Amino acid sequence: MKVGLLYSRIRRDEKLLLSELRERDHEIEKIDVRKQQFNIHEAPEAFEDLDIVVDRCLATSRSVYATKFAEAYGVPVVNGPEVADTCADKVNNSLALEAAGVPTPNTDVAFTKDAALESIEKFGYPCVLKPVVGSWGRLMAKIDSRSAAEAILEHKETLGHYEHKIFYVQEFVEKPGRDMRVLAVDGEPIAAMVRSSDHWLTNAAKGAETNEFELDDRALELVEKASDAVGGGLLGIDLMEIGVDEESGEFEDYTVHEVNHTVEFKALNEVTDVDVPAKVVDWLEQKAATEADAEVTA
Repeated sequence: MKVGLLYSRIRRDEKLLLSELRERDHEIEKIDVRKQQFNIHEAPEAFEDLDIVVDRCLATSRSVYATKFAEAYGVPVVNGPEVADTCADKVNNSLALEAAGVPTPNTDVAFTKDAALESIEKFGYPCVLKPVVGSWGRLMAKIDSRSAAEAILEHKETLGHYEHKIFYVQEFVEKPGRDMRVLAVDGEPIAAMVRSSDHWLTNAAKGAETNEFELDDRALELVEKASDAVGGGLLGIDLMEIGVDEESGEFEDYTVHEVNHTVEFKALNEVTDVDVPAKVVDWLEQKAATEADAEVTA
């Protein structure tokens, strides 16, 4: 199998994938999108004879456009541009989950400071203001008062970029100091971890403590539904427990607050007995073989 890896920086996650691919004697074409030109008429040399392309771009815009070109060149790509477009934009993500009947936090989108303030007041304090595009918990704000809301909204309005003029306001979910990250391929979990922190943000990138998590039947159901909602592929699906009883630890349900399309898995690989990169490459091999069979049949 000849694998193309779209990247802009080789992180620990990409090193784990590359190591596993090399151990299995697969040929690898590393494609640095910062140095590549994508022509609408003719595929670049780097895309010749590829069996599959894996998108590991850091920047959302690069991810969406590079995968569009890979698809146009007739190369199977994971994850595809439609999945990238749905997952990278929080508005698209929320709409897809809601349309599929997946429980997800209630959200308003507004286009002016005054309209956003009305949404915040409607949700009550605290509530959450997020950028429509972004990861690792950056530029997210938990808003505890009207004065804080007014200040943050004014700052965003002054920043100038059009994305800051899209106010994504979300209800604050009272979670028990933790959430769950599930790595799944086409809705089938590879492994999962719980991320715990005293901070309201429980991202591993923010220093949350991570431990292996065993999925129950409801979580398995929601992982499959959330994956289908955004188009499937190699995904990171984030869940929170809701309606938690502090004494018993029992809870009413999960809510899916995000699905990630260029998911990081190094932290997960360190806390689980599952060989995560091996499972990912197993899936890539199966995916490439299926695409090759389909091409022969066609």
